[in-house]
Amino acid sequence: MFHNQSKHAFLFGLISVFLCGIGFSIVAPVVPFLVQPYISNPGDQAVAVTLLTSAYAACVFFAAPALGALSDRYGRRPLLLFCLLGSAAGYTVFGIGGALWVLFAGRIIEGITGGSISTIFAYFADITPPEERTRTFGWVSAVAGAGAVIGPSLGGLLAGVGYAVPMYFGAVITLLNVVYGFLYMPESLEKNSRPDRISIARLNPFSQLAGILSLKHVKRLFFSAFLLWIPNGSLQAVFSQFTLDVFSWEPARIGLMFSIMGIQDILAQGFIMPRLLKTRSDRQIAIAGMVSELAGYSLIAASALLSFYPLFIAGMFIFGFGDSIFGPSFNGMVSKSADAHEQGRLQGGSQSIQALARIIGPVAGGHLYVSLGHSAPAFMGILLIAAAISVLK
Repeated sequence: MFHNQSKHAFLFGLISVFLCGIGFSIVAPVVPFLVQPYISNPGDQAVAVTLLTSAYAACVFFAAPALGALSDRYGRRPLLLFCLLGSAAGYTVFGIGGALWVLFAGRIIEGITGGSISTIFAYFADITPPEERTRTFGWVSAVAGAGAVIGPSLGGLLAGVGYAVPMYFGAVITLLNVVYGFLYMPESLEKNSRPDRISIARLNPFSQLAGILSLKHVKRLFFSAFLLWIPNGSLQAVFSQFTLDVFSWEPARIGLMFSIMGIQDILAQGFIMPRLLKTRSDRQIAIAGMVSELAGYSLIAASALLSFYPLFIAGMFIFGFGDSIFGPSFNGMVSKSADAHEQGRLQGGSQSIQALARIIGPVAGGHLYVSLGHSAPAFMGILLIAAAISVLK
């Protein structure tokens, strides 16, 4: 059983994860509709939507190593509170809009503080024994899934009042968590586990990447995940635009699809992951997740070619299942490869690699989408995940 302080630590961490899930997903169904007034050429709309995602990821890439290193030096608490404030500010600016550059400014502000996920994972690693981390990360994913269940449907409904309303709602609930954290969140990292100083190299994302990739036991793991995250970033960026262009879906239906995916994530974490962990290793579970994602991309490509939305829904379900079991098994492998004082660095490096993939993925996916057709990003996913599986085996 947790003592009172640990209860607050665990609860604040789960609330933060939940808000990450709800905060991102609540805006996802309306992004194409927010961009639309500032774009005259319909073909340019998909590029603008994907570039917004890339801009966010670029900021995470440059900021995440610094946030991870600073959290190792000064503790998780101040960094998490700072990141949550940044997210609230980013949502607000994005909601205000008025010009395309303002939308980019909102994503940049949120992206600079978007390394909070790596700090949250380091936070849970601090308060969880190594043998329990994969299971804990599974429940963290399930809580994020709960946010993803509520967020899109709520965003679709709020969009009926105004497309910017979901942004303001995301800002308000994030600020509420800042207040809770400020009042009750304990620090999770003991002072004797903190380094005495931070080298400049640790604040440089490229030095951080070089340092992380020099660790032989995680190099193949990260490279495989990098190949997987490129098409995943593309799919995430183009999802709403794809359903608008191919199936003429409105925000409420797009939001409902996102919500169904979130429900599936909860079911996978609550019922499937615990059983898999009894009989399979983290690596075996990760590979099973990748195979499932590959099958999902195949159905999504077919749905675009045939303009048949049931295939798309089936593909998203299969993809979502794979993603829901890959995430916690990958994070479990990463967290078990470092000591307590290195968790922030390793999780920050992981976040940087993921952000780098999410810079490349949306840009590549957006240009493939416009130049080669709506199915092209899914075919990219098939090829890259097949390569990722071969690297991880």
